[in-house]
Amino acid sequence: MTILAESMPKIDLTHPVPFSVQIAQARRFHLPAQRQPDQQHLCVVCGGIEHCAADYQIRRSSFAYYGLEFVAAGRGSLVLGRRRCRLVPGTAFSYGPGVPHHIRTDPDEPMVKYFVDFTGNAARRMLRLAGLSPGGAIQTAAPADVLPIFDELIRNGTQNSARSAAICAALLQALLLKLAETRLPLGSVETAAFETYQRCRQELESHALQLRSLQQLAQRCGVDQAYLCRLFRRFDHHSPYQRLMRLKMSHAAARLQAGGTLVKQVAAELGFTDPCHFSRTFKSVFGLSPT
Repeated sequence: MTILAESMPKIDLTHPVPFSVQIAQARRFHLPAQRQPDQQHLCVVCGGIEHCAADYQIRRSSFAYYGLEFVAAGRGSLVLGRRRCRLVPGTAFSYGPGVPHHIRTDPDEPMVKYFVDFTGNAARRMLRLAGLSPGGAIQTAAPADVLPIFDELIRNGTQNSARSAAICAALLQALLLKLAETRLPLGSVETAAFETYQRCRQELESHALQLRSLQQLAQRCGVDQAYLCRLFRRFDHHSPYQRLMRLKMSHAAARLQAGGTLVKQVAAELGFTDPCHFSRTFKSVFGLSPT
């Protein structure tokens, strides 16, 4: 993907970001200032995970960097400019220069949230790609995919090695791309339909090798097959059939790569009665024949 340069506010990376003190527990990092940040696509300044105290709130009229936050647990409220929204697990939001923001936790359910602050000439463009232009908020259909990237970002940031800055920049790009891939409108994750989708996707991923059809998956989930497909159209970028086949073919590739197994044996293990159908499906996923 080609990322074009764009103008960004002039900032001073020599002054560390002041962290909130209304925190019960935290793990944070701050990377050393880098030369010529305006010539870098993405430059991570700091990040971490914070377990908010019951009285946690942040109110700013602006911010020197671009900030991205993600709610992992608990609840809270958010004001971004004139926009108000509830903060629940699976919500991501951003702010930056010229964006007033007020973040407040629910004292009865204090938030656990990740954050990363960054700059660079691709920062706004990447945020926009994820639907998170400064002042924006989204929800993700796959928080379980987002959290490990944040954890890896923190792990590399706290190591503070010679390559930490470059690795963190790459992880930030991966994080923004994952949010772009899985984003949902605000209000999606608290619906009964989304809960059903998550349950169906978990069932699919846990039993992909045993499942023989979408009808079988629908029966296991207690829903109609047509409704199952509608759920995935609404909350996923892949149909349930596509996800099922990708999981089966990934297992098949690992079995065949290990050697000692015939294609027809692997096909039979995965419920394919016709080895030719298996080979066509394998090639449609990987672009290569299984033989």
